[in-house]
Amino acid sequence: MSTRTTRVSGLAMMAATLLLGASGPAAALDKIRFGLGWLPEAEHCGFFQAKATGLYEAAGLDVDLMAGGPGINTAMLVAGGEQDLGMGSSFTTLNMVKQGIPGVTVAAFFQKDPQTLVAHAGQGVSKLEDVKGRPVMVADFARGEFWQFLKYRFDFTDDQLRPYTYSSAVFVSDKTAIQQGYVTADAHYLGNQLDQPPVIMLLADHGYLNYATTVFGMNSYIEAHPDAVRAFLSATAEGWKSCMTGDYTPAMKLATSINTDPAYGEGLWKASINEMRDRHIVSNESGEGVGAMTDTRWADFFADMVKAGVYPADLEFRKAYTLSYLPGLK
Repeated sequence: MSTRTTRVSGLAMMAATLLLGASGPAAALDKIRFGLGWLPEAEHCGFFQAKATGLYEAAGLDVDLMAGGPGINTAMLVAGGEQDLGMGSSFTTLNMVKQGIPGVTVAAFFQKDPQTLVAHAGQGVSKLEDVKGRPVMVADFARGEFWQFLKYRFDFTDDQLRPYTYSSAVFVSDKTAIQQGYVTADAHYLGNQLDQPPVIMLLADHGYLNYATTVFGMNSYIEAHPDAVRAFLSATAEGWKSCMTGDYTPAMKLATSINTDPAYGEGLWKASINEMRDRHIVSNESGEGVGAMTDTRWADFFADMVKAGVYPADLEFRKAYTLSYLPGLK
């Protein structure tokens, strides 16, 4: 799951069933059902921008953006044929390969995973090294993912783990608390509830190489629809470029018409877009391009996860991705 780590509401399960553009495909357009990693939000801006501004339609596509949410397993929906493509991370298709499921990642729209640890100011925590030995609230999914990285790289231990319930209440009420977070929301969502801005530690700035907001699908689907996949990635890349450099309000209006929870409203959108721009979440500082992936980074991430005990060294990790469909390639 592109997991949301600070917000959840009663809208979640209802919104997970909603589709955008569900009025029926145009006859001449290729249909793509794309599973989002969470409820419609700013972190999906490029997809909604491509939908709202007609980029998908201009590329010959009729795209349904299918909302995710708590308990929604996008990988299972894609593997079961209920979605054509889905949003994930490097872990998504590495896990599929490990399980013998032929899933493959074709692009990565977040060059930096927004995953964070968040602490209160004035508690002696300013960097990840300071968190060692302190209790940390971590969701179940994360215990098999970034938590293993923290154990390997920073000597964290499992006795630090505390339950994470997707509510900010415990964190806000306990100044000694530390929890997982998401850099696109931490300062706005948590900061508005605290006397001082929280201490935000972005794991990507500490060597965490996971690609996030990836696009993946089953090998069989991708090989049968190469032109549609390339068109989808190219249009989405243009959507993301527009979000990062121009007016993102078409995406925001479309997304908030589906996810009407005020917590995901204009204020959070503005804060999240600014964080993505300022921290180079989409394009990073290397200039590799929107949606880019490299063999080297996949190999380095896999090597880290082998050392962390997540994957066996003999896993055929290169089956988890392909560079053949990246935006700009023919």
